[in-house]
Amino acid sequence: MGGDETVLVVLLTTFSIGIGLGSLLCERLSGHTVEIGLVPFGSIGLTAFALDLYFASPHTAASTTVGAITFLLSVANWRMLADLLLIGMFGGLYIVPLYALVQTRSEPAHQSRIIAGNNIMNAAFMVVVALVGAVMLHFGTSIPTLFLVTAILNALVAIYIYSLVPEFLMRFLAWLVVHAVYRIKKTGLENIPETGPAVIVCNHVSFADAVIIMGLVRRPVRFVMDHNIFKVPLLSFIFRTSNAIPIAPAKEDPAALDRAYDQIAKALAAGEIVGIFPGGRLTDNGELHPFRGGIKRIIDRTPVPVVPMALRGLWGSFSAAKTVPR
Repeated sequence: MGGDETVLVVLLTTFSIGIGLGSLLCERLSGHTVEIGLVPFGSIGLTAFALDLYFASPHTAASTTVGAITFLLSVANWRMLADLLLIGMFGGLYIVPLYALVQTRSEPAHQSRIIAGNNIMNAAFMVVVALVGAVMLHFGTSIPTLFLVTAILNALVAIYIYSLVPEFLMRFLAWLVVHAVYRIKKTGLENIPETGPAVIVCNHVSFADAVIIMGLVRRPVRFVMDHNIFKVPLLSFIFRTSNAIPIAPAKEDPAALDRAYDQIAKALAAGEIVGIFPGGRLTDNGELHPFRGGIKRIIDRTPVPVVPMALRGLWGSFSAAKTVPR
């Protein structure tokens, strides 16, 4: 870039401001909870703007050295500064939920060791990357090409991680549905236990109900879903990834029905949250259907807290059933 040490200060300051903005934005977008659905969002931004930094960077070294003021007065440099700001911002979106996840899902007695181990791994990767970068530069690789390689490797690692832990991608899709498609006002979610088993029972007014609830509830929810829903491409991915429990009516597949109740009992015994629509089907008139016997059978077998939930305003939306009885 042909800049002196004052330009370096500008670049580092811009990057640091981006991290701070991303961390604050993460708190805002997550709704004051640990939202790991933002992690894929962060990794997408890191890759995209690292790629743009490659295209925005000069591919030949500058012939003169300039200071910060001269550097900032050049409009051609603003794109690189914007890329650095956005890389920092999406880095904040990426790392804050991960650190929060480590703290919330680890045993309190093990947290310090887990965080220390994570810091050691971070430092080790930084050293390895520095050595790799030094070797590449030694053999004539340009600095913009380093940005390109970093972006590509980041994308590949992200895809690999999300294939190992698909919960990240599932939460990302649920978060998109909740925040990009609908405007949600939520109250009473603190009544859902922070730990231990529970059953959430909710009215069923649209095809998006389960996805919306998964996007709002802080803990993973295993929904009991009609086996036919697993045939819908996008919904099938989300529900399979969230370990939803397929269920079939007794007249269709009694063995599948018994398997479902066995899976529900095992999930509750393991301290998980199970979600169920007690009416048994999507409403066709906006009203709550009478409860079927499923919820009683679940609680009789495994007595756990039951948390009632109500969804309002979704009836009549594009994702709701349109059939009205004669």
